[in-house]
Amino acid sequence: MSDQPPATALPKTYNPQETEEKWYRFWEEHHLFRAQVNPEKKPYTIVIPPPNVTGVLHMGHILNNTLQDAFIRYKRMTGYEACWIPGTDHAGIATQNVVERSLIKEGKTRHDLGREKFVERVWEWRKQYGGVIIRQLRKLGTSCDWDRERFTMDESLSAAVREVFVRLYEEGLIYRGKYIVNWCPKDHTAISDDEVNYSEAKGKLYYIKYPILAKGKSTPTKKFLTVATTRPETMLGDTAIAVNPKDERYKHLIGRMALLPLAEREIPIIADDFVDPAFGTGMVKVTPAHDPNDYQIGVRHSLPQINIFDISARTIDSVPRKYRDLDRYEARRLVLEDLEKSGLLLKTEDHVHNVGRCYRCDTVIEPYLSDQWFVRMQPLAAPALEVVQNGTVRFYPDRWTKVYEHWMSNIRDWCISRQLWWGHRIPVWYCEGRDDKPGCPEPIVSRSAPAACPRCGSTSLRQDEDVLDTWFSSWLWPFSVHDWPMGGKPGTEKDLRYFYPTSTLVTAPDIIFFWVARMIMAGLKFAPSFTGTTAPTDNVPFRDVYFTSLVRDDKGRKMSKSLGNSPEPLDLIADYGADAVRFTILYLAPLGQDILYSREKNELGRNFANKIWNAGRFVLMNRDQIGEASRTADTPFTLDHLDLADRWILSRLHSTTAEIDSAMVQFDINRVSKTIYDFFWHDYCDWYLEMVKSRLYGSEPEAVKQAVVSRAIDVYDAALRLLHPLMPFVTEELWQNIRKRQPLESIMRARITPADMSFVDTDVEKEMMFVQNVIENVRTIRSEMGIVPSKDIGLLMRLTDEKSRASIRRYEGYLQRLARVSSLGFIDETTRPKLSASAVVDGRELFVPLEGLIDLEIERARLQKEIDRLAGMLDGVQRKLSNESFVAKAPPEVVEREREKLDAFGHTMEKLEKSLEMLKG
Repeated sequence: MSDQPPATALPKTYNPQETEEKWYRFWEEHHLFRAQVNPEKKPYTIVIPPPNVTGVLHMGHILNNTLQDAFIRYKRMTGYEACWIPGTDHAGIATQNVVERSLIKEGKTRHDLGREKFVERVWEWRKQYGGVIIRQLRKLGTSCDWDRERFTMDESLSAAVREVFVRLYEEGLIYRGKYIVNWCPKDHTAISDDEVNYSEAKGKLYYIKYPILAKGKSTPTKKFLTVATTRPETMLGDTAIAVNPKDERYKHLIGRMALLPLAEREIPIIADDFVDPAFGTGMVKVTPAHDPNDYQIGVRHSLPQINIFDISARTIDSVPRKYRDLDRYEARRLVLEDLEKSGLLLKTEDHVHNVGRCYRCDTVIEPYLSDQWFVRMQPLAAPALEVVQNGTVRFYPDRWTKVYEHWMSNIRDWCISRQLWWGHRIPVWYCEGRDDKPGCPEPIVSRSAPAACPRCGSTSLRQDEDVLDTWFSSWLWPFSVHDWPMGGKPGTEKDLRYFYPTSTLVTAPDIIFFWVARMIMAGLKFAPSFTGTTAPTDNVPFRDVYFTSLVRDDKGRKMSKSLGNSPEPLDLIADYGADAVRFTILYLAPLGQDILYSREKNELGRNFANKIWNAGRFVLMNRDQIGEASRTADTPFTLDHLDLADRWILSRLHSTTAEIDSAMVQFDINRVSKTIYDFFWHDYCDWYLEMVKSRLYGSEPEAVKQAVVSRAIDVYDAALRLLHPLMPFVTEELWQNIRKRQPLESIMRARITPADMSFVDTDVEKEMMFVQNVIENVRTIRSEMGIVPSKDIGLLMRLTDEKSRASIRRYEGYLQRLARVSSLGFIDETTRPKLSASAVVDGRELFVPLEGLIDLEIERARLQKEIDRLAGMLDGVQRKLSNESFVAKAPPEVVEREREKLDAFGHTMEKLEKSLEMLKG
């Protein structure tokens, strides 16, 4: 275990790599991230959205986890017992696929190993590779309580899964039945509705003719029904043709029979309100085993259910021999070929429709009739909808509330079984019978493996082969991490009562249904068992949900490896430092809007780190040379020998602190980053430190200088604390160096100085803003008129009231120091100084007399020459942009560059002409 790293003189440049590794090791080894039950403090809890155990860090993780870390560090530094619980998800399909691919390289399949050995192999893989993303999160600086790290397949979390399954089954909320599910032919498993990605695709609409049979006979007539379908291969499983009962065109056919082409099977013509008379021909083929809507029609009309595919979407023995053992698309080709040959394919039209694909492997989903386990969602959804509508759970941004309401109001039962080997095996056993007697029909649902059938005593039991959907463990995450239902570590019940409900959830909006909604349901359903109350406020899993933005490239495209526009986060951290990457992503992340990101934008964060580093070197240099004032009271700020700049910076500090606190409450982290950036860069570094130099290097008494140094460090210390949640490493390094610290003392455990509004003086802030604008305008005049920096200038201001004049006189010393103004004078409304440059600040004019400062004739000639040169360039660009052929044929970025040149040349010309006019006297 390492002791606190010693404070040393700050190097000239900041080295993130040395600093980050040093301080993260210090924080972790001394358990500074640890949270404990503390009745003296209010808890603030976040559970990490558990990344897949197969995952590696991407830009979405950078944003999500930086946000969580900023919130948790801020709450820790404002008096809360802040607990951030990390962990990983076992990711059933993804992890099984990874391990199966590794087996393929060995020339094996999971079936060669068998289930038990394969699961052992997955655990070995998880032990070797499963912690990659957790190690990467440490590089980012995340202050998780690593002692609480959980994995969704941990025994205590598995116990929670079994407990919930049994309870829901006993209440009739879990059932098993045949139903149309979304089937992935590649992964050989059902997936839930929410795991299907839909996108528009160009397809075909095929119009197929079905011969109508003579009344009461099996003889085809010469008349046909025409049905439009996008999936002609599934006609081999048709068991009816349906029309709308109100459709006058087909009323006379209801109850008749038709002949199913190619299969030569008789099927009825039925009436059902589901049929849309306006779509296609107003008739639909009914395939109950391969379409969810057809399935419902089939149930209503007691139609046969003919499954034509196996688990790989290849045709099976239920179809005519010619079409057996074919891939679904090969079957489609052959069916269409034969329909055309027999004159039963009337026509084919282009058709755009939504196609569902597996969210994991992108395979087109096959609607498939199979035995699956389901959760009845409606009873769970109703209370979960209410707590969002009444504000018990709040969404940021609020627009996601409407999306949530729509989904919850139209919720369907959740298919929770998956045909995998890796995951939580369904806690259901089937009796195989005894003494030549058949097994008992009722399944055995149990929290642990039963020794014998409770009905007949048979010890021949078979566990259900399926595992549970990964989300079935994830929806319990906010309380299962505390080892509910109390089968885990000692003291976890006390932790659960203290840290639950959690405070804030930070997550991506694309899992609002997968995860957010289900966690709310689970919390309301199961938390009363340990909270001891049915009050929703005590049982919801969190109070606030922050939905993150989507990180896009600077062209607005979604980041992906195939486009090559997704930078590697660890490379960014290596090149720029974790603090720079963290600060940049937050600075670019307005609540509810997508982020336009590129690696070069990290210069913003790196430059900011360097800016505050150089400020630290300045205050430390003066501390070492001048010393600090002795403290007469335990106060956060030295208040001796205050001048206007001191009162202004203290006002700005407390205004900034209040603004940051307000923004944090509203989860407006983008405003937080901009507020602290503006204060640190502009107020403190650019203005305050420049202002205090005149006192530090002037003729002030030593006691005054020491008070100035102390105050500069006080404000710097307070600003570092405000910045720490966003940039933890550089702030810790600087904070440890500006003053002597106690062993194991850390900025992350220091309190943020609360805003004291008695320090806020809006009049002083307004006055200082005016003075700053005056100085900036004088500097601009110096630059534009070519006045060398070493020359002093005079400044005349048109201020007519004595109050304004007195106000500006108070700041005369800063004008002298920061703008080299040697004399300050005032003029009335009628006076216009000759040969002077002018500017307007807040409606008040100021003038800088130029005579004697520059050679007017040479300057006039120089300006005219530059105007003439720019005029020629401007004319060339204008001609190019007025050429319609150039604008039409040139690449858009080239045309845009020419337009930018036009604006730049025009703006520069305008300034030069104004400067020349001033010199004409």
